[in-house]
Amino acid sequence: MTEKIIHIKPNNQNIETWVAINNDEVVGHIYMMIENDRRIKFLDAWVHPEHRRKGIYRNLWETRWSHVNENYKGYLVYAWCKDSSLQLLTEKGFESGDICTYVEKVI
Repeated sequence: MTEKIIHIKPNNQNIETWVAINNDEVVGHIYMMIENDRRIKFLDAWVHPEHRRKGIYRNLWETRWSHVNENYKGYLVYAWCKDSSLQLLTEKGFESGDICTYVEKVI
């Protein structure tokens, strides 16, 4: 991997960020939110279309996962995910809940 992953500590909304950088360009990012009652919500991830299918998403995910396992023992971690990400989460021991479908309409 030629990307460098940088961890940005929590901001005032308790959001932690990991950014993948390649040649001074952001090529991906992943977030998590630290909530009350020892809960962590895994938030959005994104990889630039020109850099997809190169393992960047998995590297970002694994970096965040290692951080959580080292620093947040006893916390409940949860996420909403796309079908394309479900395999990675179940591989890590997450259990599937109800399925949701995104809908939209221009008014």
